[in-house]
Amino acid sequence: MLKKAILRGLLGFPLGIAMGYIITILISLVTGGGSYHPVAPELIEEFGNEINAVVFQTILCGILGSSFSASSIIWELEQWSIAKQTGVFLLITSCVMLPIAYFAYWMERTLLGFVLYYAVFLAVFFIIWLIQYTIWRIKIRDINRKVKEKS
Repeated sequence: MLKKAILRGLLGFPLGIAMGYIITILISLVTGGGSYHPVAPELIEEFGNEINAVVFQTILCGILGSSFSASSIIWELEQWSIAKQTGVFLLITSCVMLPIAYFAYWMERTLLGFVLYYAVFLAVFFIIWLIQYTIWRIKIRDINRKVKEKS
């Protein structure tokens, strides 16, 4: 199980980088006014130049991808309830996502900024969770129906 989590984490690193890059393109399309903005201006200011800020954010995106990928192993622990799986996965991903969002200046560095960012994170998390739950519930119902038909 640990080997599987490590392998997923390694594969998740480039996926996290790709997702981060796609998100910067989408944000630039919406708010860039025709320009590409790879990182928050505050991050450039903190690092002194754009390339150092981009490298830092790229590493953070890779770490984020690794943590989501590696922790996905939780969904395979059949002896755990769906509530426990969800809670542990949410705890792990929150503990990685929030510091990364803070250090990358993806959120305003205030209590209100933290609360708003975490609220959006939770909303996206539970929307994705609900979609996945519904898809799997339909698949399981179809499998059970086919089993009944054959017996």
